[in-house]
Amino acid sequence: MSVRPCKVCNYSRQRCVGVAVSSLDQLKIKGSETLEFKPDSSVSVVLEDDGTFVKDETYFLCLPPNTKFMLLCTGEVWTPARRYDGGTAWLRSETVEMETDAVDSGMDNGVEPWRTVADKLKQNLANIILMSEADLQSLVDVPHKDLGLALGFTPEKTQDLQDTLQSVLDRREEERQSKELLQLYLKAVEKEGGQALQQTDGKGLDEADGEGAESDSGFCSGTLLVLKGRTSPETRLSNEELQMVVKEDVKVLMDTLGWERERTISLVQACEEELNKRLQQVQALHSLSTHSQQSTEETQAKRRK
Repeated sequence: MSVRPCKVCNYSRQRCVGVAVSSLDQLKIKGSETLEFKPDSSVSVVLEDDGTFVKDETYFLCLPPNTKFMLLCTGEVWTPARRYDGGTAWLRSETVEMETDAVDSGMDNGVEPWRTVADKLKQNLANIILMSEADLQSLVDVPHKDLGLALGFTPEKTQDLQDTLQSVLDRREEERQSKELLQLYLKAVEKEGGQALQQTDGKGLDEADGEGAESDSGFCSGTLLVLKGRTSPETRLSNEELQMVVKEDVKVLMDTLGWERERTISLVQACEEELNKRLQQVQALHSLSTHSQQSTEETQAKRRK
């Protein structure tokens, strides 16, 4: 397994160090030693920017190099980083008010959501595979000039990128339509064979009734809306959201979505397959990138000789 560079910090963010590890367990061990935690400390790993728990090795391998993690000891809780304009104490209250206004206007810490997505893309273009449809659409909708400035791309390269993002969205939509056609065909075959159709016209209404409900399992309302009201929801979710579905207890999902067990298990399996497919794509891209880099270095070495 290849070694990957990572950044780790403690819960107060007062200490931040870089480590090179090959697994999630190794990140916990080396990170704890570097941050000088007590040897017997039990630590959990979250993403520093949004507090997402990282418990699965597969998900860890999907994250781009130099991702920043936070190690939490027992009793410690992730909190968002505070940012004060100008770095002066007397502006503190004013900045907090500005941050509150930013949240109310759909912005995160005063930053437009698409810029956060663009930063992830700037770190590694392979992150396109890991993004939800909402993230992809936000970048497609950004004015050409603004996206180019944020990424440091030329106008031509920015246009190519947005075309690629749109192609990814179109491909996911084509996959959904193909699945829907297959489902319609299977239903037609069942009818011809005299089998009773289990689904009723009222199913869509039942789903709609629960779209606004809050979930005790930790799913945000947007994720629940996609799971309940969309066909092939696994193609619309980000890797983080897929990971939440896969790791959630089936009984909790059944209660949250109001579905029967068979349908819930089918959803979990579809999300797991989608997650594995994206991981394979990311690993392939990383492999190609590494091979290309090695070829470039060999070419440069030959030229020096």
